[in-house]
Amino acid sequence: MIRSLLYVPGNTPRFLEKAASRGADAIIIDLEDAVPEALKSSARDALAQSVPMVGRGGAEVFVRVNMTDRLLDDAEAACRAGAAGLYLPKVNSVTVLDRLVAHLAPIEAETKRNPLRFVPLIEDAEGLFEARAIARGPRVLGISSGGEDLATSMGAKPLPEVLRLPKQMIHYAAKAAGVLSFGLFRSTVDFADTEAIREAAEEARSYGFDGASCIHPSVVPVLNAAFAPSEAEIVWARKVVAAARTEEQAGRGAFMLDGQFLDAPIVTRAERLLARLHPKT
Repeated sequence: MIRSLLYVPGNTPRFLEKAASRGADAIIIDLEDAVPEALKSSARDALAQSVPMVGRGGAEVFVRVNMTDRLLDDAEAACRAGAAGLYLPKVNSVTVLDRLVAHLAPIEAETKRNPLRFVPLIEDAEGLFEARAIARGPRVLGISSGGEDLATSMGAKPLPEVLRLPKQMIHYAAKAAGVLSFGLFRSTVDFADTEAIREAAEEARSYGFDGASCIHPSVVPVLNAAFAPSEAEIVWARKVVAAARTEEQAGRGAFMLDGQFLDAPIVTRAERLLARLHPKT
């Protein structure tokens, strides 16, 4: 499970040093918006040290690159540093994914490492209508949206009611492609209202989102709790799966359990919940 993804500025050693202890399932070292232009090159050069440092606690490590003429150099540095994947801002076409694969493949062969995975961020209206193609692109692990940029591109405010429909469209594109979907129906910028974030995370999970990113470590435990199955849900799922096996042996595809009618979609939901606890590798 990737329930929580914590952004950390790539040019701030004190944040990078503490990132591994924050409890996030993934750390995103940011070379883009969080880093001033004058410091972007030095932040990239530091990836050789910062990637293993933030990942020493077991978190997956992603690097958010710059979608500018720095793109390929950022991607190569992340690859050589051992990052698991790239967070790709402002993606509005699958073409950039193909370009990255062509650039990275020989480097990965040279260094004998696994291929980098991609998490494209949809951040404008053009990308929104290309979300299905992007989600099905090469090496895509999951997709998400950049709420602030998306609203700005439309001349709108990043209010939950403004972001809801485009974020749903991006989410459905992810699910149709069978990749992960990250996000909440709100901006990540307002991190102080913990209760509102908890409610938003629980709502997002009810829609089938897999996790969400945050910019402050105080939000990490909120996301971890909201996107993880509860103990009661796990007990229910195990009970359903066990009963389904018994009923199948008796030749029944639909059955009653504790007064509830169960059939194939409900059993599948229970199986998928348990699969999140023990994913195949």
